[in-house]
Amino acid sequence: MTVSTNHLGKFLRDRRSRLDPLTFGFSGRRRTPGLRREEVAQRANISATWYTWLEQGRGGAPSADVLDRIAKGLMLTEPEREHLFMLALGRPPEVRYRGSEGVSPRLQRFIETLETSPALIRTATWDIVAWNRAATIVMTDYGALEPKQRNVLRLLFGQSGIRHAQHNWEVMARFVVGAFRADAARAGATFEIADLVQEMCAKSAEFKALWEENDIATSGDGTKRITHPIFGEIDLEYSSFLIDGRPDLSLIVYNPVDPAIASLICGAVRDREGCSAAMGAAS
Repeated sequence: MTVSTNHLGKFLRDRRSRLDPLTFGFSGRRRTPGLRREEVAQRANISATWYTWLEQGRGGAPSADVLDRIAKGLMLTEPEREHLFMLALGRPPEVRYRGSEGVSPRLQRFIETLETSPALIRTATWDIVAWNRAATIVMTDYGALEPKQRNVLRLLFGQSGIRHAQHNWEVMARFVVGAFRADAARAGATFEIADLVQEMCAKSAEFKALWEENDIATSGDGTKRITHPIFGEIDLEYSSFLIDGRPDLSLIVYNPVDPAIASLICGAVRDREGCSAAMGAAS
């Protein structure tokens, strides 16, 4: 017995069978549930013959444009659309940037459990949209800033206090610009960062020079040292993570290298007065 390897055709038939014809204005008696092939082709604005060949595993690989039309015609979710591209072309679709709508309460609760580790959630344009109390203590009071100012570039190049808190600012700035460029491109946000880049080039000659070098860096993980107004010099190990289902967001977690510093941060987190006493260190 030969087992069919036409996974693309099987996936298309399965998703086609799940759609209610009446929802799309199609009527008539049917021997099987779902839309007919020609109805999917009509919704995707492709020929019925070509769509039939795809389900039958004939005709070669479709174009990305055809797959996008089929995804819309079948009302696929974003994960389903990605799966469709993987089956048909062996690669995910080109990324579509989607501006952040904030974070879920569940995600905010998660980062608040990290009592000794400052945690930030940032967009692909490096706007900080969520943070925990440890970040307020060690980094800066993001809640006291206007939303527009909660941007890593604006803070690093525009806030003297944050600049002076960084150990070896020049190296840090070069890394940040390169990683920012890479993150924006990866998320498909090249157009969305244009105004921010223009603004930063106008305000900071240092940023302009670094941007024009076209260096690329990766956030990944690493270490950084900051000077805190209360705790003194702090060495932090950091790791960044993409948030599943939200390609526009990434999570950065900083872990103090010195356990004694970690204990001080934990104590300040549990003491709300300690939170307000230690504002404004560094981004």
